[in-house]
Amino acid sequence: MFRNKKYVAIGATAGCALLAAIAVSASKSPSSLSETAAPAKDVQNSVTLTEVQAKQIHIVTAQSGNFTPQSEAVGYIDFNQDRTVPVFAPYQGRVRQVFAKAGDDVRQGQALFSIDSPDLLQAESNLVSTAGVLALNSRVLERAKKMLEVQVSAQKDVEQAMSDQQTADGNYRAARDAVRIFGKSDTQIDQIVASRKIDGELTISSPLQGRVTARNASAGLLLQPGTTPAPFTVADLSTMWMVANVSEYDMPQLKVGQQAEVTVMAYPGQTFKGEISNIAVAVDPNTHKAAVRAEIKDGQHLLHPQMLATYTIRTGTAQHAMALPVNSVVREGDGSMTVFVTQDARTYTRRAVKLGLEQNGLMQIIDGLAAGEKVASDGALFLSNMLSLQSR
Repeated sequence: MFRNKKYVAIGATAGCALLAAIAVSASKSPSSLSETAAPAKDVQNSVTLTEVQAKQIHIVTAQSGNFTPQSEAVGYIDFNQDRTVPVFAPYQGRVRQVFAKAGDDVRQGQALFSIDSPDLLQAESNLVSTAGVLALNSRVLERAKKMLEVQVSAQKDVEQAMSDQQTADGNYRAARDAVRIFGKSDTQIDQIVASRKIDGELTISSPLQGRVTARNASAGLLLQPGTTPAPFTVADLSTMWMVANVSEYDMPQLKVGQQAEVTVMAYPGQTFKGEISNIAVAVDPNTHKAAVRAEIKDGQHLLHPQMLATYTIRTGTAQHAMALPVNSVVREGDGSMTVFVTQDARTYTRRAVKLGLEQNGLMQIIDGLAAGEKVASDGALFLSNMLSLQSR
């Protein structure tokens, strides 16, 4: 019996000792875990390359640079609609001759096409008729005056002849004005009166210097005034429009008169100068974008309507900040932007950075990097993938 009590006492003593050891171990475990966790975190954000791998990584030095706030948008090239004119026949008629074709450069006043106009024929016929009546009444008046001098005619006959002559003169002047409306000059009108020959051919000329952008007229076609499409369209190509739809969030930065630089894919590396000429007063309710128009100088006529174009507008003063090539920055799976910093070109440490503007292949680094630090550029994505595999 005493032996059993002895064993129980020994077991109780051993159990107490074990519980005490567990308690001591538990009291020490937080500090021990925290001491070992920090090195593990560094390992998760660093990767060491072999000598062969290191040769594949290109390293750049973080340097300061200037970044200018700017707005960019994609749009298309269009004719300057303020300098694009549809040329209609002002009167009904059938096309007699066509003097130009699409793509021709024309001067202001150069003939484009002509029509046989019944209205012009009638106006010229009336001109010749009124000219004859005026000449007749003028001779009657002169004869009446001479007869009055020899007292063969009464005063009332002279007055009547004078009234008829004045009426004929008024009709003749009105007839000249009617023909002048068709574009005939005074010299041409005098020739019609002198020759008493009428011709209903009406020539329609270009109202401005430019290029024929469309031709829908052909000989024999019957034209009606204002009927679309216009027989000819002429555009001044010295300036073109670039039209883009801009987000409503960018609209406060844009103002009429701001300088714009426009590029098109057809001419890589070439920039066309222009300025903002119009900003829409309303925003599209579906897209929440507004049309912005830039007027571009194109003296060489290189731009064509519907070309895809991109414009860049400076909206602020230059900012001084750290700069890295765009391929130095990696977007991680959680959305953070990181770079890989190294001191020995073998071990790279991932570091989160805050980005700003992207211009000319460079990324503005607002926070997270100091001048002179070495950063991976070509191969940064490879380092990110290695860290992802390393953490699995």
